Amino acid sequence: MNYIDNLVFAIILIIGIGFFIKNSKKIIRNIKLGKNIDRSDLPKERFNNMLKIAFGQSKMVKRPIAGILHIIVYAGFIIINIEVVEIIIDGLFGTHRVLSFLGGFYSFLIGSFEILALLVLASVIIFWIRRMVLQIPRFWNKEMKGWPKNDALNILYFEMVLMSLFLIMNATDVHFQEMGFGNPISQFLAPIFDGLTFNSLHIIERTAWWFHIVGIFVFLNYLYYSKHLHILLAFPNTYYANLKPKGQFTNLEAVTNEVKLMMDPNANPYAAPENGEAIPEKFGASDVADLNWVQLMNAYTCTECGRCTSSCPANITGKELSPRAIMMKTRDRLEEVGANIDKNGKYIDDGKQLLNDYIMPEEIWACTSCNACVEECPVNIDPLSIIIDLRRYLVMEQSAAPQELNSMMTNIENNGAPWQYNQMDRLNWKDE
Repeated sequence: MNYIDNLVFAIILIIGIGFFIKNSKKIIRNIKLGKNIDRSDLPKERFNNMLKIAFGQSKMVKRPIAGILHIIVYAGFIIINIEVVEIIIDGLFGTHRVLSFLGGFYSFLIGSFEILALLVLASVIIFWIRRMVLQIPRFWNKEMKGWPKNDALNILYFEMVLMSLFLIMNATDVHFQEMGFGNPISQFLAPIFDGLTFNSLHIIERTAWWFHIVGIFVFLNYLYYSKHLHILLAFPNTYYANLKPKGQFTNLEAVTNEVKLMMDPNANPYAAPENGEAIPEKFGASDVADLNWVQLMNAYTCTECGRCTSSCPANITGKELSPRAIMMKTRDRLEEVGANIDKNGKYIDDGKQLLNDYIMPEEIWACTSCNACVEECPVNIDPLSIIIDLRRYLVMEQSAAPQELNSMMTNIENNGAPWQYNQMDRLNWKDE
């Protein structure tokens, strides 16, 4: 027997999975560069959140057309790839449709896959039309030029080709077509190949089979470089999302402890920190390592769909802020830090940071803190938390808040109110 095909397939399988595991470890390492934050509370609520939003796509359908199409692509692509199990077995052991012994159930599965493949193909074509012909504005923001635009198109082309190869593979499988069931779509494609010899059909079927499975491995590893990493990260991202009410900001623990110390008449302000507590290196965040690991996972999970930016009142009124760009720039900086570690074995200061080199103060001060971006995100990403941490750094480390805010904070410190009135005059309004 000729085992060359099986050996080649095994090598491709090992390389494809090995490369994916290697890149997955890089992503996990980069996410762990963030500060620790405890999100182990309320496991039941978190699990329900993941089921409803990541698995159930509940936030996607708020925009019905895109939402329904996305559900078709998501469900179809995942379900169809169940067949990868059969392909791997066939590839390793030289069998052909090894699961066909399941009889009617197998025919039902393949028939379902064919219908889903056609639906996915149609949905992806509509997505392409929406993006390239109708040119929906949120797909054409300035941050969506170059690689982000090409990346989105690459994914659409990938899916078109993979679904087409699956249907061609079935249509040219003579034995499968002769069975006459499990082929509700491919039976209409089979006549295209009428007149070809059995050997020619076999060559086309095998070629489609090889390109289909190799394409799946390529797609799997392309995810690392693509916004479509959300296919995998949407689940942990929704599980570890912030469950506190929107608008409830976190307090810096170091500041909270300092205030408690000031308010405690029995406390010794000169005592060493208890329990080995370290003095914070900085307040807020100026680079990715100052953010927490959930925020960094948010950056990797961003789908670049632009729903956040299209709902942002600052962006709508022409301000520089784009919540999507905040997440994309955070991911770009995190990737740059990761590449630095890969090259040097550890992070060597490159003279850059997230703030000023990637995200400008003008962007973050345009934010109204309204949480529209957080509400709109279909996978519970929180751009506002990153904006707030960058603001904290500017205010508490550099005193670089806009003049209006500095005046307000000075008045609160001196007068106990935002206005420039002496405390003795605060009730004068009642006499007017």
